[in-house]
Parts: sequence; structure tokens; C-alpha cells
Amino acid sequence: MSASQTSDIPTLLVKIFGKDRPGITAGLFDTLAAYSVDVVDIEQVVTRGRIVLCALVTQPVGASEGELRATVHSWADSLKLQAEILSGTGDNRPRGSGRSHVTVLGHPLTAESTAAIAARITATGGNIDRIFRLAKYPVTAVEFAVSGTETEPLRTALATAAKHIGVDVAVVASGLHRRAQRLVVMDVDSTLIQDEVIELFAAHAGCEAEVAEVTERAMRGELDFEQSLHARVALLAGLDASVVDKVRAEVQLTPGARTLIRTLKRLGYQVGVVSGGFTQVTDDLRERLGLDFAAANTLEIVEGKLTGRVTGEIVDRAGKARLLRRFAAEADVPLSQTVAIGDGANDLDMLNAAGLGVAFNAKPVVREAAHTAVNVPFLDAVLYLLGITREEIEAADLA
Repeated sequence: MSASQTSDIPTLLVKIFGKDRPGITAGLFDTLAAYSVDVVDIEQVVTRGRIVLCALVTQPVGASEGELRATVHSWADSLKLQAEILSGTGDNRPRGSGRSHVTVLGHPLTAESTAAIAARITATGGNIDRIFRLAKYPVTAVEFAVSGTETEPLRTALATAAKHIGVDVAVVASGLHRRAQRLVVMDVDSTLIQDEVIELFAAHAGCEAEVAEVTERAMRGELDFEQSLHARVALLAGLDASVVDKVRAEVQLTPGARTLIRTLKRLGYQVGVVSGGFTQVTDDLRERLGLDFAAANTLEIVEGKLTGRVTGEIVDRAGKARLLRRFAAEADVPLSQTVAIGDGANDLDMLNAAGLGVAFNAKPVVREAAHTAVNVPFLDAVLYLLGITREEIEAADLA
């Protein structure tokens, strides 16, 4: 039955609520089937073992509305459920133009923060059509389906609200593309892993303080990334190449990294990394984690010693964005269907080039410039921004 056909016909909203158990949905519709009604809409939610089942149906054929009401109430009473039946006309009101998914992550998610997000959605002219819980641990993640306002102004308004109320919010346009096969590319140091690889090498060379000083100069703007890279790598000159295996063994993955990658891969995504660090580490990560793409700088090794130089194309801020585009082309994925994850200023070009840029426990300047931010210490929380539920993650683990 089309929307135009249901716009002015008499309908009944049948609501059933009470303790959940198997067979309630089938039982209700078996009961309604005796009255030859058509189903216009259905919605069911189960929360803490309590069911709310709503069925919007047409008026009964060959019987009175009163008879249907009496039968439904009798059936509900037999199962110790409550029933409410409301008469009316037509279907739900049409949704406004502009459809978005708003994902909210809280650790915890408070009533106050939820109210603030809902109020900001309303203030932009949006209407909340549906709310769905994606996860309850390690963070609480809920998704709002919103209509009536365009995605970009909604994203801007909610980003401001999120910053003040202490939750993470992602806003993406609705559509089939949201769950289409995608490419996810992430930074390595302080994103995929908890470490800064150059510092691990420096510890073996006994020059941690000198490397840290060069890093500080770069942060103060006295050196650009390429200058700071060359200056820091020069301090590693003469280090025995055997240290590479030691550094690989010391690398610590960020909590949730394996779950993120395993889930994405099993759902058909392609995953890559780009790093201002070194291929000696990223190539190992690619093999260990089953990544599709990996790119980084390469430490030059001659006669078993680090020379203090890098070879090949430098992976800097612009280089990361360039590599994202290259990976997308090789994966045959439109740039609009890519996701980039990073924490530092040298990730900004990549985050802005991607369809969705996620600042992960990032510096303030990065959080403000990215499409969305995740400020919990679990990398797999990014999955919720893609509309992937905890149940899907667990199912992927069992696959």
C-alpha cells in the first residue's frame, strides 16, 4: 500500500507492553489476522526485559473495531501484558528533507548530556525519528535517526554542543552508502599504537632527550615535519640494525585496535595505515594485523647499521592525504566512502580529505578541525560511528 493510499484511511495503533518472552509478536499478529487488517507500520523495542510493540494497522474487515479491541485486550490479559489501542487516520507524518545519523558516545552517557544533544537537534530544525542503542560497553553508544535538517549544519551545531557537555558526537548523512564497502586509513603513532616509534629507537640509541628537544622545536614551529624528521633520524646514526626487531617487540597496540581491524575486515572493509614513522615497523604491523595498505618513511640501513638517513618519498602531512587518495584509487573506493583516523596536526590534511575524519584522543586543534572526535581510550569505539553495533562486533569475532 503506497503512502498516498494510507494518508487518509482510518487506522488503529495497537500498543503492547510488558515482560518480554518468545512468541509475543507472532501472537499479536495471529490475533489481528482474524480481522483481515493490513499492516501499515511496526516498531518493537526491548529494554531490560520489557517489550514495547507497536503495530499500525487498517480498520478490521467484516467485524467492528470494538470486537478487535476486545479480542486484543483478552489476548494481552492472558499473557499478563498491557494493551492500548488508539484510533486515528493515516500513517506517520512525512519526514522532513535532510536525513542524518547522529552517533553519541558517552563514558558514561548522562541524562543531562542526552537532553542537551536532543535540544540542539531540535534547535537546528531537526526531528528525532528513532533512537537505537549501538553498545553499552566499553562505552555507551546510541544513534539518533534525524530528519528535517541538512547534515552539515547539524554536524556543526552538535560539534559545538559535544565540546561543552563532554560526549563524542558523529553526524553522517543517511543513505545506502553508509554501510557500503569502505576504506579505513589510520595514523600509526599514538593512534593504532600507543607509542612514538622514533622514541623507541631513540631509547636504544641513548638520545631520548635530544629527540624530545627536536620534537619540541617542531611543535613550536621552528622546524617543519621533514626538517624535524631528518634531525631526529640523524641522531640514530650507527645504531645496529638488530634494534629493529627489539622495537617491533616493544610496540604496544592501542586497546581495541585488533577488534577494530578484525571487525572491519570481516565486514568487507579495506584497512590501511600511513605513518610519519618507519616501514621497518609498519610493514610488520601490516603482516601481523592483515592490513591491506601500509606506507611510511624508510630508515636507511647499510652494512647492518642505521645511517641516520631516510630513503624514498617522505610521508608528511601532505603525503598522508596523498596516500589516502592513492589507497582509495587502488581499492576502487570513492574518496567520499573513506574514513581517516589520526591524532596529530600532520594528520589534518588526511582527515579533511576523507569522507569521515575522526580525531582520536587528539590535540585540541585536531579535534576542532576533524568531522568528529573520539576521546575514549578504545580504538574500536570508532566502529560505532559507522553504525556497527556491539552485537555485530561480537558476531564478527565468532565468524
